[in-house]
Amino acid sequence: MYLSFYGLKEKPFNATPDPRFIYMSPAHREALAQLVYATRERKGFSVLTGRIGTGKTTLLHALRQRLDGQTAVAFVVNSSLDFDGILECILDDFGIAKGMESRSQRLLALKSFLLERERMGQATILMLDEAHNLDPQTLEQIRLLSNFETPNTKLLQIVLVGQPELRAVLQLPTLQQLKQRIELRCQIPPLARDEAREYIRTRLRVAGAPDLGVFTDAAVERITEYSEGIPRLISLVCDHSLLFGYADQKRRIDRPTVNQAIDYLEDDATAPRRLGRVRDAIARRFGGAGRWSVAVARVALWSVAAALSGLVVALALRLDAGVLALVQSMHHLANR
Repeated sequence: MYLSFYGLKEKPFNATPDPRFIYMSPAHREALAQLVYATRERKGFSVLTGRIGTGKTTLLHALRQRLDGQTAVAFVVNSSLDFDGILECILDDFGIAKGMESRSQRLLALKSFLLERERMGQATILMLDEAHNLDPQTLEQIRLLSNFETPNTKLLQIVLVGQPELRAVLQLPTLQQLKQRIELRCQIPPLARDEAREYIRTRLRVAGAPDLGVFTDAAVERITEYSEGIPRLISLVCDHSLLFGYADQKRRIDRPTVNQAIDYLEDDATAPRRLGRVRDAIARRFGGAGRWSVAVARVALWSVAAALSGLVVALALRLDAGVLALVQSMHHLANR
C-alpha cells in the first residue's frame, strides 16, 4: 500500500465512520453541540439531516463518545425494518431479556427498563439512522415511544437521522403529532473549499502523516469541485489519488493526479477492458500462462475484482519493487 511511501501509520481515508478522524467544521461543531444539549436536557425528539456522505453517522459516534458512561444507547441502522423489527433491535441493544411473544409485552418490558433507569438517574437514548426510509406508520409507532414519561421528564430521548428527504416526510399530515414533538433540528451542509482542505489535513494528521501538504492547493480545489464538498466523496478521491501518486512515485498529489483518479472513478464502462489489459501485462510479467496461476494465487483478490482500484490495492499490499513496477504498468495501461 502507499502508507510507507507517504509516511502514514494507517489509512487516512477509510470509509468507516471512525470518530477519531472526524473533522469538526463549524456546522458539525454546532450540530454536535445541539445534540449533546438535547440529550443532557432530556429533550424528546431531535432531528439531524444532511446529504449522503456528509458525516451524519460519524457525528453520532462522536456524540456517543461525549455521553457519560451511565447513558444507555440503542443505535438502529437498518431502516428497512418494520416497527417490530426495530423494537427487537432496541431491546437487544439495551440488553433487555427476550422471549416475550407479543408487542405489548415487549413494550411493557421496555417501559420497566426505562423507569428503572430514571429511578437511578440514568439517561436512555434511541438513535435511528437512515430515518428518511421509514414509512409513516413506523414513524408514528416510534412517536408513541415518547409517551413513556413521568410528569417531569421524558424517559427516552430519540434522535432521528436522515437525508434531507426526512424533513419532507415529517411534513406529512399523518405525522403532525410527531412534528410537534421535535424540540431540536440541526443539519450538516457540504464543506466549503477551505473546510475541505482542513478535512483532508485532519485525516492525514490523525493517520500520522509527517507532511500535511501532500495535496496541493490545485488538487484540493479539484477534489472539492468534483465532490461538491461531500466528505465521503472527498475521502474516496483522496484515497485513489494517493494510490495513483504512489504508482508514479509522486510525493505531492497535484491536480493532474486527482484528475486521473476522478477519471477512473467515473469510467466504469471501460473496467472490463482495463482488467484484460492488466491481466495480460501480469501474465507477461510472470512468464506466460504457465506461471499465471502463481500470480493469481499471489493476488487472489484480483480474480473477483471488477475495477482497477481493487486490482491496484491488492497488488499494493505486497510492498516490493516488483509489485511497484506492476502497479506502474497497470497505471500506464489504464491511461492508454
